[in-house]
Parts: sequence; C-alpha cells; structure tokens
Amino acid sequence: MKLLFGSFWRAVAYCLHPRVIMLSLLPLLVAGVATLGLGYYFWEDANRAVRGVLEHWSLVNSLLEWISSMLGAGFRTGITQLIVIALTIPVVVAFTLVLVGLWITPAIVGLVSRRRFATLEHRHGASWWLSVAASFGWTIAALLAVVVTLPFWLVPGLALVLPPLIWGWLTAHIMGFDALAEHASRAEREAILRAHRWPLLVMGIVCGFLCGVPSMIWTLGMWAVIAAPFVMVGVIWLYTLIFTFSALWFTHYCLSVLGELRAAESAMLATRRAASTSSDLELVEEVPPQQRFGFDAGPEREAGDAA
Repeated sequence: MKLLFGSFWRAVAYCLHPRVIMLSLLPLLVAGVATLGLGYYFWEDANRAVRGVLEHWSLVNSLLEWISSMLGAGFRTGITQLIVIALTIPVVVAFTLVLVGLWITPAIVGLVSRRRFATLEHRHGASWWLSVAASFGWTIAALLAVVVTLPFWLVPGLALVLPPLIWGWLTAHIMGFDALAEHASRAEREAILRAHRWPLLVMGIVCGFLCGVPSMIWTLGMWAVIAAPFVMVGVIWLYTLIFTFSALWFTHYCLSVLGELRAAESAMLATRRAASTSSDLELVEEVPPQQRFGFDAGPEREAGDAA
C-alpha cells in the first residue's frame, strides 16, 4: 500500500515536468485532427443514422414524440446528438489510450528510468510490435465489452460503474505491459503482472473513474452539444492528461517492484555464493596441511627415506 500511494504522488509531481507536458500534446494533435476531420465529414450522416434507428423503434419513437410535445421539437435533435456523442466517446478514449501507450509511455519510462532507476538493467522483454499487438488486442476486447454492456448503461447506478471498470481493466493491461517492456525480461514481466494484478487493477480503476471527469463537460448545456467536434478536442486533451498521469503512476510502481525483485535476486545469489564458499573452505580445512600443499609425510614415504 505504501508503494501504491508513493507512486501516486510521484506521478502527480512528474505531471508538472515540462517534458511531460510537451509529450501530452502529441496525442492531442493527432486525435484532435482526426476527430475534427471525421466530425466534419460524418457528423450529419451519423445523426441521420441514429435518428432513423430511433424512428424505426415504434415504442422509442412514441416516447420521444411525447417528450418533444412537452419540451419542444429541439429535444429530439438534442437527444440524437447526445447518442452520437455517447457512441463516439468510447472509441475516442480507446484511441487516445493506444496513442499514449505507443508514444508517451516509452518516453515516460525513459524519463523515470534516468531519474530514479539509472542502474536498473534493460533486459528488453518485449519488442515494440508485440506491445502494439497487445494494445490493439486489449482495446478490441474493451470495445466489445462496451458493446455488450451498453444496454446496462441506461441503468443509473450501473452507468457510473461499468465504464470505469472497463477502462480500468484496459488501462491496467496496457500500462502495466508497456511500463515493463523495456526493463523486464519476459519471465519478470509475467511474474510481476501476475503477483501484482490486484494493485494494478485498482490503479487502473482509479484512472477509469478519472476518465469520467471529461464526460461531465457534456452536462453543461446544449452549447456543448452544438459545438461537439470542438468540445471533443478539449475532452481528448483531458483524456490525454489522465492517461499520461496513469502512465507515470504505472511506471513508478512497476519499476519500483522490478527493482525490489532484482535486489532480492541479487541478495539470494550472494547468500548462495557465500554458502558455497563456506562449504569449500570447510572441505579444505578437513584435508591435512601436508596433503593440501602436496607434502604427504605418510608411513610409506618415511620408510622410503630410511632406506
């Protein structure tokens, strides 16, 4: 628990580092441009598609007409745009997390390694393509989980719990893997991720709940919905900062655990060498000095000297 909180506060302090702030702008640039471009070309088509689906469901359509008769005709347009935004956010979150894992996390690992773990050996337990493949595999699994659990998001209580759990699971797998990819061997990485799976999952879930903060922007009013593509850029920046913080947290935690593991292994090897040396000395002491140095003054040699 001490290591968990200690890594947390170190991650908070490192977020103020100028290099970390500059690194957080790179995924913002890529994801922001992609979001604005897709919003420009597909925003209206997406709204029409969602509106057609809602009108196809007679029960939902009747409910929307009843609410629109009380709140005005703009309600149907607003609810359609909110649904499009709700469907877009999981994709944006997953895309931003992958960008942070591919670009920011390696740079953060290098920064933390130079400042805190300069003597930690690099054993290169995972190549970059393996990290990419693992990140995309876990991301697809998380998006499938979103699709499967999406009907339950309409339940008020579950809507506050399910998304952080999904993003927490995804963050724990991607960040834990990337934090150890450069320094740990494959055996060390698997051992650490298995032995510390619950603390890592708790860290991921905390980051998952932090990811719910940017979504609060959409509750500020219809102006946020009207300017959705531009507001989404700000949301992406907040997600980038949160995932950058999570990369720092996981890096400090995982490299500390790896350093303790290496220190324990070194101490064990030193103990074994000491025990082996002590056993050799005991065997040497059991041999008489004359035999030890090649001067065996036994009875047969004494008889030969007398002759």
